[in-house]
Amino acid sequence: MSVKKNLKGLTASLLLTPYLLLSSYLLSKGLQANEFEVSGKVGIEQRQFFSSNQYEHQFNQSQVSIFIEPELYWNWNEGSDSLTFKPFYRLDQQDDNRSHGDIREFSYIHASDNWELRAGIRKEFWGVTEFQHLVDVINQTDSVEDIDGEDKLGQLMLNLSLVRDWGIVDLYILPGFRERTFGDEKSRLRAPFIIDTDHIEYESSAKEQHVDLVARWSHSLGDVDFGTYWFHGTNRDPIINLKQQDNGIVLGQYYSQMDQFGLELQMIVEDWLWKFETIYRDTKFEHFWATQSGFEYSFIGVFDSAIDLGLLMEYSWDSRGEGRVGNRDKRGASFQNDVFFGSRLAFNDMQSSEVLVGFSADLDHNAFSFLVEANRRLGDNFKASIDIRLFQSNNPIDQLYSIKNDDHAQLSVEWYF
Repeated sequence: MSVKKNLKGLTASLLLTPYLLLSSYLLSKGLQANEFEVSGKVGIEQRQFFSSNQYEHQFNQSQVSIFIEPELYWNWNEGSDSLTFKPFYRLDQQDDNRSHGDIREFSYIHASDNWELRAGIRKEFWGVTEFQHLVDVINQTDSVEDIDGEDKLGQLMLNLSLVRDWGIVDLYILPGFRERTFGDEKSRLRAPFIIDTDHIEYESSAKEQHVDLVARWSHSLGDVDFGTYWFHGTNRDPIINLKQQDNGIVLGQYYSQMDQFGLELQMIVEDWLWKFETIYRDTKFEHFWATQSGFEYSFIGVFDSAIDLGLLMEYSWDSRGEGRVGNRDKRGASFQNDVFFGSRLAFNDMQSSEVLVGFSADLDHNAFSFLVEANRRLGDNFKASIDIRLFQSNNPIDQLYSIKNDDHAQLSVEWYF
């Protein structure tokens, strides 16, 4: 059912993009001079959970999946026009909702000397901090992919980018909304109750067809890079509500309208990299500030080797605080008073080997998490990655408590073509 729903949503999105037909027409006119490239990756992933399931119906310890993400790229008119198509599909052994497909990108770009026009389904990333990306607002989170929120669904958009001496101005029109993905009752890394993807409500009468608007200004001044924006549209973070059904309690989703101001700042001072992100969000139910700030200090060539060592520290604050469970007017925040420590090793070898070790602590609760992310190229076309995540929490009000049994290691091998 999840796959059918995703495909149905993609079909509806494509019906809203007549300008994609225009890009295809322009492409056909430039067949004599265009360039065509095919690339992408295919991967297999193995997750091994160290403890047995915490909730009834969850699978026990092992989870295997395979995925494919090809990329087709055309350009013509001496590179001024291009079209990119990047579909994605994952097949999961245990989680039916994690077996899903998406169009990560299907976009036309026209580039001029001081402006660009981008139209279609795209992914747009903003943010400078390592452990949380507060300002990243355009794309919806594909939460069945991983718990870290790094994976995003493709978003339909029309983007005009203006390049000036005083900075870059980006204007976005976002027709159509993507609902967040969630696992099923067999999933690990989930809350005690199942989030029912059929119970969805919107504040806007236009529902998922609401048109969102974004304006962003970014610029660089010496060693300082910054960007700021204003977003008006549907909140990407759903409010999760308890709903009573004949067969028990389920969780439904409610998507409010919001206005959000965002600011990101990154500054280089010798071997220091200072990072700062902040947002102010205004909705019908809540108004709050949140920040993520910190630094990364780099030691170049430690012990007279080719290895670079980076030390990271970040602090997260949210004015909502802990909140109260079940209260829509005060939901609380995941990172309301948290500190993060990390270390990054870049081996600078032919295999591009890297290791990131991170530790986070909630200063209001006895809750901690630990992660290791390591990857290395194998030959010219393969990449191996190992991720380890550990969670500890004794307080039911803390969000890590719901996944306290989900410590796991993940091994993935990807083939790039």
